[in-house]
Amino acid sequence: MRKLISGGLLAVFVGLMFASSTMGASQAPNGQFAQFEECPLSQKTITDCVHAVINNGYFAIGATKVPIAKPVILQGGFEGEGQEVEFYGAENGDTLSKTPQPVPGGLTRVTAPNWWPGFLQDWFDEEISNGVTGVTSTLELTGPTKDLTNIDLSTENLLFEKGTALGLPAKLHLENPLLGSNCYLGWETDPIQLDFTTKPDGALTGEAGNFTFNKAFTITTIAGSKLVNNSFVAPKAEGCGGIFSFFIDPLVNSVLGLPTEAGTNSAVLEGTLQDGVAEAVKKSE
Repeated sequence: MRKLISGGLLAVFVGLMFASSTMGASQAPNGQFAQFEECPLSQKTITDCVHAVINNGYFAIGATKVPIAKPVILQGGFEGEGQEVEFYGAENGDTLSKTPQPVPGGLTRVTAPNWWPGFLQDWFDEEISNGVTGVTSTLELTGPTKDLTNIDLSTENLLFEKGTALGLPAKLHLENPLLGSNCYLGWETDPIQLDFTTKPDGALTGEAGNFTFNKAFTITTIAGSKLVNNSFVAPKAEGCGGIFSFFIDPLVNSVLGLPTEAGTNSAVLEGTLQDGVAEAVKKSE
């Protein structure tokens, strides 16, 4: 009886371990489809897998311009076509990589305002003098990042340079030791809506880029595309400085000139997007 119980428990344990490892595993496409490893193929209705590398461009809030110095990855999949597209997030939930970009100048030459309490002025200025000036800005998605998302994607608009090609509900995360880890422009409940286009938008002009295909026409590569937005609104920063946010928020907003109206902000995304036929991606596993 003891042997039967112990053997049965062992079998159950091994079964559970195998099941959990299987459920937690990402996809495993091979060869020319390897970049689609996080395509949400578990969604049976998926028709296309998406993998985009954004390696150039910038975000500008008023006069503060942050270049995209480190590649940002957008990945997932969709069903439908034309204007009727539903976008699903990456299998592992990392739909838009959280890639910190250095803010040129950071907090250099910023001093504590005179209206702050003396102890807070001393603390802030001491931190600045000790070299705590670098600031990073990270574009993060709001809303669901897995399963059906709030991302708008239209390959038709991208190709024919009209309307919104890529719509991202987002927030900008500012970080350094003084600002803390909860300093944001935009929130989950009130995101910055970034509607990118390949047509002219304000002072910016986008480009559809060049389309190429593999031999089987199961992968479409769009290189040299330029998505622009010169019409988004940037709200005030909130949550900066942790318990000192009452003092730090106004300082950040003063330095960046927040909030800013449409037409005073701009964003440009440049890179390469690949679209893989979901059925071919799955067959390559």
